[in-house]
Amino acid sequence: MNKNGDHAKAGGPITAYRHWRRRVAALFLMLVLFCDPAVVKAAGTSGDEGNGRKETADSSWEETAGETEDGSREETGETEDNAREETEEAEEKGKEGPSWNIGAGVAALIDYPEETVSEEEPSGEEEASVEKAGELVMVDVQDVLNVRREPGGEAEIIGYLYADCGGTVLEQKDGWTKLESGNLTGWASDDYLLFGEDAEKAAQDAGRVVATTTTGALRIRKEPSLEAGIYDLLEEGAEYEVVDSDQLAFSDGIEISDEWVAVDYEGKTGFVSSEFVKVDFVLDHGETLEEIERRREEERRTAEEQKAKEQARKQAIEKAMSYNVSDETLLAALIQCEAGSDVYEGQVAVGAVVMNRVLSSAYPNTIRDVIFASGQFTPAGSGKLGRVIDSGNIWASCIQAAKDAMAGVSPVGSATRFRRAGNRDGIIVGQHVFW
Repeated sequence: MNKNGDHAKAGGPITAYRHWRRRVAALFLMLVLFCDPAVVKAAGTSGDEGNGRKETADSSWEETAGETEDGSREETGETEDNAREETEEAEEKGKEGPSWNIGAGVAALIDYPEETVSEEEPSGEEEASVEKAGELVMVDVQDVLNVRREPGGEAEIIGYLYADCGGTVLEQKDGWTKLESGNLTGWASDDYLLFGEDAEKAAQDAGRVVATTTTGALRIRKEPSLEAGIYDLLEEGAEYEVVDSDQLAFSDGIEISDEWVAVDYEGKTGFVSSEFVKVDFVLDHGETLEEIERRREEERRTAEEQKAKEQARKQAIEKAMSYNVSDETLLAALIQCEAGSDVYEGQVAVGAVVMNRVLSSAYPNTIRDVIFASGQFTPAGSGKLGRVIDSGNIWASCIQAAKDAMAGVSPVGSATRFRRAGNRDGIIVGQHVFW
């Protein structure tokens, strides 16, 4: 067995690999020498020198091997062991990291194979998606839907969405949608929401178009014309539902220009100038827990105020009814409260309404009971009537109007109702319309 074979046997697979690597490097070098013209040319000018080195190397090894079998081979073995230790030491250093060199060639590729980059395994949690951000979302429940601080059924509830509520999509994740509805921003389960065409259809059914006045004393007219009669004067910020073109064609059989907006006014169609209203499509929105608490507190406060007002009204009625005054004085005081600044005929007309009610089977049959019937005459319930009586300052025109009305004078026929003129049809006398 030759020396190389002993060394391979002694070193095992690692040594064999090193020999294989050297052979591959040598083969690659030979390919470079034969294929690169520059190298071939250089080899042609100094080929003898290269051959000489090779022969010298071979012969010196043979010479050394032939001197003494024991000594020379032992010495050579030591040299080989030293070379192997140096090679292993160099390779151990090489493990600390590649030091790439121009010209390292195949040896560099063999000694330092490319690292394999492992792909990061998915965490199992879906990334948040903003694909539908800005789109309409509608609630698909019959009562209430919880809105949470984070996506997930165990997250904190921060508000509620109700049936027919809508909002805007912000992002989506793991079957949950983060949405904005009014002042409420949070996460709701996709199982109870509608998107895309379904959301748009639901919005058309649930939403409404509203006109909001941008100025005070805006006239709402009976027809789309500056010459038309007036229903009422609207205050700034008043909201009325818009009557769309299809509804207008069905109910009134007309079309209007862009200069007018048709609105629903007490069940009738009214018309306002488009210049002085802002038209918006409105959807109901959700509430935060804080808003719900404020609303409930406001409702409690309103209920308490209403209860106090009702109690005061009852006390005022009881006090007024306890007055030991004649029907004429009572009626004159009411006329002063309702039409004191009106023309005399208008004062008589108000008194006639009271007398027409006394004669009607739909109302109480005495002047006192008609005046103090619940919800009929505001001054009677607010205490104003009682204050006028207490003052003892009832105007002479009102006293005379009461006398005429009690005597059967009626400029309004059998009318039993009246209100300020301008918002309905009827007999207009002074500042009021009677019907």
